[in-house]
Amino acid sequence: MTMTLPKLPQAGQKIGRYLTEEVCDLPEMQGTLVLLRHENGARHAHVQREDDNLAFGVTFPTVPQDSSGVAHILEHNVLMGSEKYPVADPFFTMIPRSLSTFMNAMTAADWTTYPFSTRNRTDFFNLLSVYLDATFFPLLRRESFLQDGWRLEFETPDDPSSPLKLGGVVYNEMKGAMATPGSVLYRAFGKALYPDLTYANNSGGNPAEIPNLSYEGMRAFHAAHYHPSNAYFYSYGNMPLEEVLDVIEREVMSRFDAQTLDVSIPDQAGFDAPRREEVTYAGSDLERGSQVVVGWRLGHSADPSENLRWSVLSDVLLGNPAAPLTQPLIDSGLGTSLADVGGYRDSYRQGAFAAGLKGLPLGQTDAVETLVLDTLRQIADEGLDPELIESSLHQFELSSREVSNAGFPYGLGVMFGMMGTWMYGGHPADALRLEPELTRLREDLRAGPVFEPMLRRLLDSPDRVTLTLTPDPTLAEQTEADEREQVARMGAALDDAGRAQIVADSAALAAAQAHEPDESVLPSLGLSDVTRQLPRPDYHEEPAGAATLGRIPQPTGGLTYLDVQARLPEVTQDQLRALPLYAGALTQSGAGERDYLALARRIEAVTGGIGASVGVGHAPDDLDTVQLSLTLSGKALARNGEHLTALMRDLLADPQFTEPRLRQLLAQRYAALKNSVVSAGNAYAERLAAAQVSRAGALQETMSGLSSFEYLRALSKPDADLSGLLGTFGDITALLPGSEALLALTATPDDLSLDLSSLGQVFAAGGHAAQPDILLLGRQPQAFVTDSPVSFNAAAWQTVPFTHPDSAALLVLTRLLRSEYLLKEIREKGGAYGASAGLDSRAGVFTLSSYRDPQLGRTFEVFAGIPSFLSGGRLKASHLTEAILGASKALDPLTSPDTVGRMRFFGDHSGFSVEVKEAYLARLLTVTLDDVNRVAQTYLTPERAAYATVTGKHPQQEGGFDWAVKEI
Repeated sequence: MTMTLPKLPQAGQKIGRYLTEEVCDLPEMQGTLVLLRHENGARHAHVQREDDNLAFGVTFPTVPQDSSGVAHILEHNVLMGSEKYPVADPFFTMIPRSLSTFMNAMTAADWTTYPFSTRNRTDFFNLLSVYLDATFFPLLRRESFLQDGWRLEFETPDDPSSPLKLGGVVYNEMKGAMATPGSVLYRAFGKALYPDLTYANNSGGNPAEIPNLSYEGMRAFHAAHYHPSNAYFYSYGNMPLEEVLDVIEREVMSRFDAQTLDVSIPDQAGFDAPRREEVTYAGSDLERGSQVVVGWRLGHSADPSENLRWSVLSDVLLGNPAAPLTQPLIDSGLGTSLADVGGYRDSYRQGAFAAGLKGLPLGQTDAVETLVLDTLRQIADEGLDPELIESSLHQFELSSREVSNAGFPYGLGVMFGMMGTWMYGGHPADALRLEPELTRLREDLRAGPVFEPMLRRLLDSPDRVTLTLTPDPTLAEQTEADEREQVARMGAALDDAGRAQIVADSAALAAAQAHEPDESVLPSLGLSDVTRQLPRPDYHEEPAGAATLGRIPQPTGGLTYLDVQARLPEVTQDQLRALPLYAGALTQSGAGERDYLALARRIEAVTGGIGASVGVGHAPDDLDTVQLSLTLSGKALARNGEHLTALMRDLLADPQFTEPRLRQLLAQRYAALKNSVVSAGNAYAERLAAAQVSRAGALQETMSGLSSFEYLRALSKPDADLSGLLGTFGDITALLPGSEALLALTATPDDLSLDLSSLGQVFAAGGHAAQPDILLLGRQPQAFVTDSPVSFNAAAWQTVPFTHPDSAALLVLTRLLRSEYLLKEIREKGGAYGASAGLDSRAGVFTLSSYRDPQLGRTFEVFAGIPSFLSGGRLKASHLTEAILGASKALDPLTSPDTVGRMRFFGDHSGFSVEVKEAYLARLLTVTLDDVNRVAQTYLTPERAAYATVTGKHPQQEGGFDWAVKEI
């Protein structure tokens, strides 16, 4: 259905104190960009499109001059109370009383942004008011700084003779962040290439330097940076622009005059010669824990020609396994996969290009540097295959035409896509209108070589750094010792007055955390704003061989999406364990007559990508009924629909796995699993806990949890015998034709007649879906010890299936616990970066977890305190309404043409029809506080609970548990 779009101003027209500087068509996204400038210097970009998801963001260039984390700590404090909304934490308080599709704030190397999106117009203006007041008129209370920044406190808060310690949310967050090798490498890369600029600093905060930041210093940084003259406003959607500008004028602009601010970032002075830098991280893998990356500083990333050409060249060189730089790097056997920093990066004012390897033994700097340079020199001398360039250009054409909310709201993706260009002095439309630059690039390519001269200039440039990252098994212990020494120095410098101030600060913080603010000052939606009817996109169903095909008409902008879901028959334990490895290798190996290199080139040339995944399905009314499925998903421009179909047919019917390629992929997967534990430990801990109580959880843990770690480590060894695994892969391929198969084709009505008979023939014999045989993990608290200075703690309970009347109340309970209990106890008081309660309503698994948590035993005590919290009489009717609002979003997620139809098609075939979900939503809207208390007492009992932690130290009896401990 076509929307009526509001009238836009013309260039030169004034709207209040705003001047419309330019109005630009954005044909690739069927939109229009309006650029405005306020009298006080504020810039505003508005993108109007037919989209019911509305978005906003305000971004400030922030250029910290040290690594105290001032920009990051300020970002936290800004959202902790403002003049108009003087509650302790309006950001977290607004989450449950909003139907937002995205709410967050984030600090990058040289900017801080505050974005949100929602499909509800009232909600948009509610959030707009909260965000504007927070950013421009924050209270910046000292207690907020102590809580979310850093603080000294005594072990016994009111006893100055007890030991001192350091705490704070950001302090603990960055301790966890800087334990990941990728984060360490990224920070070191910015410092190495831009040693004299803000990029040399850690904008998030180096834990050792965070205590150098004073409360007054944070306030001064806000005064210097958070002014309309230094602000970039963004709005998106089909709302009247004048209404948005009126709110901003009334609530912000009317209180400011123009101000001259210097947040400019100069050019980095050139190097006299290439450099080498080394950095370490806290890790114990001396055999394969190193990385080496070769990086260059380039021209200005706001230059549209420079940006596109380096983006294309980066994709040509590194964009797929067969790319001419990727393949030699991986085939060298030096490392397991590409380095964590690589490709073209436009997130700096002057762009950068990098390539390298990770999974290296020590001492490989020379070898990797030589390999990168020699390979690039050979490519420059021999020239790039024109077909590779054309394949990359095809990818850029496809990405420019795709409008999708999958994974992230499209409207905010547009903002992030243009923000760097805009702030670095370029024209924001240049980042959104790709076609003119693509046309110029094609013209230049017809006239002669384009990329080879770029490579020669790169190789001749002295602005190069070779960066080596190595693990140091002693660093974690040394960092702890340094922290103790730092605390001791700070303690020795205290006099009686200083110690008394720390006691007073602790008391003030405790009082602030215990204070019950009047949250009624914050705007809120009501239950009447919840949509009762869910989308019912049309589809036509027909047989395709023994498979069932759904043809789904959607306005996809000329793209075709194809999904094949094979619901598997009986599988053995060996096949079950191998399934995720099979899915991971399927699209990265060969198929049909193509080896993996030829297949990678073909996928790049004619599709937008093909992926495979393993899913665990559930019955809506029975927790013991679970099934496994292998899903293959791909997309392409409609003109390439037949090529996409043929490739997916070959992958399903005739995959070609070879031992050398499988060995590479296993090494990459093992390294990825090991590295992901420190950054996503909460997800692994939740899975470990769920595996003790749920069949679905046990399946997930067996296939992709930490229980698979030893299995994968053994397979990834250089001398591992892979013949058995290859045989199992062959057995899985033979199973697929006997599956119960569903095909979903999503395209415009004109492109919906694509012939899919070849895919249907893969399943011509017909088949069925079977129940996998799985045992629960033994009921004992599980602890995995890894290289982490913080913990990730979890508890899990099996509850009820989706259609059970209690499921809706359990979902509401998760929102109540998250906003009213866990946030206060684990984040505010305990210092963890995050805490969550969740319900997988389809699997019936209820979980509690903490993220980057300095506590272990205390957090499990908090989990155990839920009954006391619920019986304490704190919860009000308004809390319940907010929890129901927040829970309703799980039933009506943000969709787009590529997702909405296939969600209905696959949901209908799994028992989760629109009618079943609407019935759940109706039950959700009638949940009472009595229901919430009852389900908590019924299901969240200690004897039904399972526990897990991913932590940095061997747990003793923390939490009162007898831990089963394994090391990673």
